[in-house]
Amino acid sequence: MSDKKRKSTSAAAKGPSAKQRKVAPVKEEKNTRAGGWLGELLEQHRTDNKEMKFNKKRLRLLSDTDKIKQDSEGVLYWMQREHRVQDNWALVHAQQLALKEKLPLHVCVCLVVPQSELSTLRHYSFMLKGLDEVATECKALNIQFHLLHGSAVDILPGFVSERGLGAVVTDFTPLREPLQWLEDVKKSLPEDIPLIQVDAHNIVPCWVASPKLEYAARTIRGKITKLLPEFLTEFPLVERHAHTSTSTAKPVDWDSTLASLQVDRAVGETEWAQPGTKSGVAMLESFIDVRLKLFDTKRNDPNAAALSQLSPWIRFGHLSAQRVAMQVQHSGKSAGLSVASFIEELVVRRELTDNFCFYNKKYDSYQMVTEGKMHGFLRMYWAKKILEWTTSPEEALSIALYLNDRYELDGQDPNGFVGCMWSICGIHDRGWGERDVFGKIRYMNYKGCLRKFDVAGFERKYCPKKL
Repeated sequence: MSDKKRKSTSAAAKGPSAKQRKVAPVKEEKNTRAGGWLGELLEQHRTDNKEMKFNKKRLRLLSDTDKIKQDSEGVLYWMQREHRVQDNWALVHAQQLALKEKLPLHVCVCLVVPQSELSTLRHYSFMLKGLDEVATECKALNIQFHLLHGSAVDILPGFVSERGLGAVVTDFTPLREPLQWLEDVKKSLPEDIPLIQVDAHNIVPCWVASPKLEYAARTIRGKITKLLPEFLTEFPLVERHAHTSTSTAKPVDWDSTLASLQVDRAVGETEWAQPGTKSGVAMLESFIDVRLKLFDTKRNDPNAAALSQLSPWIRFGHLSAQRVAMQVQHSGKSAGLSVASFIEELVVRRELTDNFCFYNKKYDSYQMVTEGKMHGFLRMYWAKKILEWTTSPEEALSIALYLNDRYELDGQDPNGFVGCMWSICGIHDRGWGERDVFGKIRYMNYKGCLRKFDVAGFERKYCPKKL
């Protein structure tokens, strides 16, 4: 998680009280299939494809060597962004590497809490409870899971040396702080230890999709679409590991760990979103069965249950976007145009945000409170209102990023940065007719909301008291 403390130049950035109120869950129609069908189906898919080869275009060798030295005691997967076991190309590659060398497999997470208003109970509870599920699954698969306390550069090189590990595999994030952590670890690791990065977040690896900054969805869409047949494939199974480590991991007391963290507890846990891959798969199942058919026509209506609601699980790596895309295509065929509309958002638009943050190092310069999730259309409208109500675009962007990253479960992520930049700065959008305050930035107003959805109905749900 980012260690940057983003301060707003306006008192508005303090935000409203984070005290939660209970919001009644949206009633959904009964599924046409028996609940739980997706989990069993995914297990079968992975088993059927357990021999699938790893596409080496998904990785970057960051060290000068790719050879694992003799007498090594294991391979390490340094888990950063992708907090899951299955459907994780980084862990797949780490296991295949370990099996080839007949070595034990280790997974570690470096836990550090930045002193920042963005370090909230909402985010860290979701993360740690998801990691609890990861640790349990690793144990069942004879994979050693280690929760290391401290920054990666301070503890990872020593951990590798003490355990005699012969290679480090990690996943990919385009944000500057994790990239700096990676660079620091690279400099601190022994020269004979291979350091390999795998893009397990994007369907088409970020560095393969484009070698440069793309300026709009239209400039990257064709590049990604052309590569989907190669990269939008099934995942092999991460199976029970055949080689047992002689040094076992220290057990983790997850409740005590969470209780000990110095985080802002005013921004509490949410009730609607349960962390972990199993809950993410359940949400995906309900989307396919109930909401997907409404996505094309109702996704901009906050009163309609038409969105996937998957962004928290994708943001924390509990769910693979590649798995989501494949399953929507395979199981949602009856949803018509909604499938193509959703794939456009999930694949093209989402992967464009990683491209923006990876190739633009200044990516963040120039309902939310109670639920930790705001409807996508309203998030755009909300950011544009901040632009309208503040004295400059710089101030508007500062406030929008602060509030988004503090309260949203899917905050502190490329999608959030680019979403705010789209609304306030026009990133990935075209120029519009000149107008006061907005300039050539796309304009959104209250009358437009009235045309798209029942505003009064939405207000009754979230503002029960007359203002």
